[in-house]
Amino acid sequence: MANQESSQTIATLQQELEQTRLAYQMAVEMHQFKSGFLARVSHELRSPLNGLIGMHQLILSDLCDDPAEERDFLGQANQSALNLMQLLDLILDVARLEHGSRQMQLQPLKLGQILQEVYNLTHLQARDRNIRLKLLPIQEDIYVQADPKWLQQTLMSLVDTSIRLTTEGTILIAATVEPETEQVAIAIEAPYAVSLWSEPAQILSTQALPTAPNTPAALSPGLALLMHQSVIERMQGRLEIIALPSEPDSNANPTDATESTRIQCLMPLVIPETDLA
Repeated sequence: MANQESSQTIATLQQELEQTRLAYQMAVEMHQFKSGFLARVSHELRSPLNGLIGMHQLILSDLCDDPAEERDFLGQANQSALNLMQLLDLILDVARLEHGSRQMQLQPLKLGQILQEVYNLTHLQARDRNIRLKLLPIQEDIYVQADPKWLQQTLMSLVDTSIRLTTEGTILIAATVEPETEQVAIAIEAPYAVSLWSEPAQILSTQALPTAPNTPAALSPGLALLMHQSVIERMQGRLEIIALPSEPDSNANPTDATESTRIQCLMPLVIPETDLA
């Protein structure tokens, strides 16, 4: 009997130790993201700015063959300017939340409706990349305390980034209630390595990756994760990024395993007030 209790105690301690290790790893990761915020913002804005400058230099150097080509370059420069403005708007919106000059409208939200809308707005993009986006059934009576605009925008961006990082397979969207903490865990699981959310430490010394002039503005995974963490915290939630255990392919070499990542938003669980007749 004593041996059994001792084994259970050891198992419990091992589980708590693993949870502590994961929490520490997450804290270190987020600290690294925050410490490089200005570097990441600068790096992020260089790509559309370089495109804008490059198109103008071609025109000013009289390298256009005809007015039609000059007009095309002007169109590309205009798109780069719009992308730059869009990125600035995204960054400034989050900065205003941090400063307190913009307030959130926290209210009970039916989570199933929010996740269904996120799915409706992203599943075609996934299908275009031959990726299956699957929304698992959500209980009808699950409500979270959040700002409707910010929660939907954040979840859409996390799904969108996961789609961009995934080359094949299935992305799962799910939600489970954690009664002991009075939270709801909104999870996005996808078959890619968690390291893809990270960026090189020498980000200021690296060149911004070129993008096509007509490509819509999109945050890099690292800066997106940092900004989403700030937004979720403003809604009294927590954002976690977890590396899932690798699972070997049954049709392949047992040593070959698919790395997977879970992006998890822990949001306050609420019971909406109902009018009594």
